[in-house]
Amino acid sequence: MYKKNHKFRNFLLILFFIFILLGIAYYIYTTYNKIEVTPEYDIKRTDSTINVENVDKVLQNSQSIADILQTVSQSVVGISRIKSHSNSIFSSTGSINELGLGTGIIVSNNGYILSNCHVTGEKLSTCYITLANGYTYEGSVVWCDSDLDLSITKIDATNLTYATIGNSANIKSGETVYAIGNPIGYEFRRTITSGIISATNRTIQIEENNTVSYMTDLIQTDASINPGNSGGPLILPNGDVIGINTVKITSAEGIGFAVPINVVKPVIEEFVTKNKFDEPFLGICAYDKEVIPYLATSPNFSSGIYVVHIDEKGPAISSGIQTGDIITSIDGNIINNMVELKEYIYTKLPGDTVSISVSRGYITRTFNIVLTKK
Repeated sequence: MYKKNHKFRNFLLILFFIFILLGIAYYIYTTYNKIEVTPEYDIKRTDSTINVENVDKVLQNSQSIADILQTVSQSVVGISRIKSHSNSIFSSTGSINELGLGTGIIVSNNGYILSNCHVTGEKLSTCYITLANGYTYEGSVVWCDSDLDLSITKIDATNLTYATIGNSANIKSGETVYAIGNPIGYEFRRTITSGIISATNRTIQIEENNTVSYMTDLIQTDASINPGNSGGPLILPNGDVIGINTVKITSAEGIGFAVPINVVKPVIEEFVTKNKFDEPFLGICAYDKEVIPYLATSPNFSSGIYVVHIDEKGPAISSGIQTGDIITSIDGNIINNMVELKEYIYTKLPGDTVSISVSRGYITRTFNIVLTKK
């Protein structure tokens, strides 16, 4: 009896050790053969380039540019100085010469349209605006700056599709841009062309009616700009309008220019919010150093803008500022081109006082000027 119990106890001990050995073997097997997700395939890692959030963005971006440009195109309009006998200026009857066809961009849902002065005409002129839906409206030019070649026209319409105004201050050469316009005639309305920003702060000389003037601080682009594109938008891939196309160099291919949008943003805001813009007037014309090579005189300055004309009807005429002074700042803001000066002045109201610092030889002086209404 004792031998039987002894044998049974030995059998249990052997069985116990067998179970222990099997457990150890199972632990070793599962530990060294564990399947792990490596970091490069871990879609939950926020620092991984392949994750669920980024995949969603890639899928959105893959189809967004075409969609965005299509949306912006709906805010592009045709502009004519002559009323067409058809319902639309895009009718096949008549030519671009008869209609004076140009382009504009809707900048508010209540009918304000941005374009060029040479497209719409001067302030209080009448022009005719054809929308993407084919309807034509009579428009009244409510603002125009011929030096900038920019104008704003108002039509009696609401709930319009309008473009997003971007920021032209931070753009760089090499960025992709798109131009939308109505080149040549109705067959090619709302043509989209692409290119890059070739350069910023460009200056060109304009000769018209035996007079010479200069357009400064322009955006140069190689996106195709043709007759009829004038007044159309220059757009970033996200749909933001950063410039208004104005001229093309006809003696060379792939050289077009646009006016940076920031200079007119304060004007647009005033019209959209108040339905009016009381334009403040300083009465100074000045050139930056990019224009100096065109001039007979060669003033030497590295920053600021060179005063070439003071309007006899403007408030600056009695301030003490003289032709030949170098304007370096206004209200403490550094100024390096005329567009920057205008952009700042447009944020003010008639009656506001501005402080302008000038360099005159080795002397620096500051003049306070009360702006008047233009």
